[in-house]
Amino acid sequence: MASNNKATWLLLAVLAGGSPLVYAQTSNTGKTATPDADNTRMNKADQKNTQPTAQNQSNEKADRELAAAVRKAIVRDKSLSTNAHNVKVVAKDGTVTLRGPVRSDDEKTKVSQLTRQVEGVSNVDDQLLVKNTR
Repeated sequence: MASNNKATWLLLAVLAGGSPLVYAQTSNTGKTATPDADNTRMNKADQKNTQPTAQNQSNEKADRELAAAVRKAIVRDKSLSTNAHNVKVVAKDGTVTLRGPVRSDDEKTKVSQLTRQVEGVSNVDDQLLVKNTR
């Protein structure tokens, strides 16, 4: 059934005017050059609900705007890794909590510094973790 499904998609791609090479699937040999983007292991700490998560983000306009300004400052810095660009940012009453994996101690420091430079940030709760990458 799975091969029939692939053939159907291939036929639809050709009929739609697309290149069948774009839609072709390759089998997973178990060898990947890049690590999975799945952060399930990193997110296990969130399951205990003891630390701020996105669900704890205040709906107050000032808190939402502060979180957005911090996110923008972090993403604007192109020297940071994708992990750093995707850290969790939770703002409440001027306190910004940062959580998630980053590539190095230097990157952790930089994300925290960028956050402190955003107008309206009175305190930073830096819970960033340096992810062991090889």
